Amino acid sequence: MARLATAGFALLTVAYPFAIYFGSQLTSPRYLVLALVCIAGLRLFGWQLANGWARVVWGLAILVLATLSWVLDSDLGLLLYPVLVNASLFALFFTSLFSAQSLVEKLARIQQPDLPLEAVRYTRIVTQVWCGFFIFNGSIALYTALWADRATWLLYNGLVAYGLMALIAGIEWLVRRRVQARIAGAGRL
Repeated sequence: MARLATAGFALLTVAYPFAIYFGSQLTSPRYLVLALVCIAGLRLFGWQLANGWARVVWGLAILVLATLSWVLDSDLGLLLYPVLVNASLFALFFTSLFSAQSLVEKLARIQQPDLPLEAVRYTRIVTQVWCGFFIFNGSIALYTALWADRATWLLYNGLVAYGLMALIAGIEWLVRRRVQARIAGAGRL
């Protein structure tokens, strides 16, 4: 059931900008609120990236955006969803910098439980880079929601943002390979 919820959440997240853009041309924002309610439901009851209070806060924040769009019959709450996603991811990565292991380190330890100190430092830097990305990306998403036309909002939040995430992930993968080779070359792995 959790895998199905995760797959549903991922599909809704990727399709969301397109559904909002094209749906808003056909109907009132009040009816498009269903997309946000589905995402909130998956977040509250299924998807497991964060547990406990974080899941509840995130789900409730989505419901606030949905309520805003419903009550005002405006697409503003719907357009702000990518901002919420970036703010949530920033909070998740940023707060992990104050714990014993950063989020990226926790993920790295799944594949390699005994990370050398240099690799731990590297994962902390990668976590900081993702924090910077989420601030940048969320700021652009906010700008497109408040001041850009809907086609620009769709282009950025439906395509460009995912392309930038893939670019950063690809660059990080290349850098990680070099760092791993340097650590292995120093005899520390």
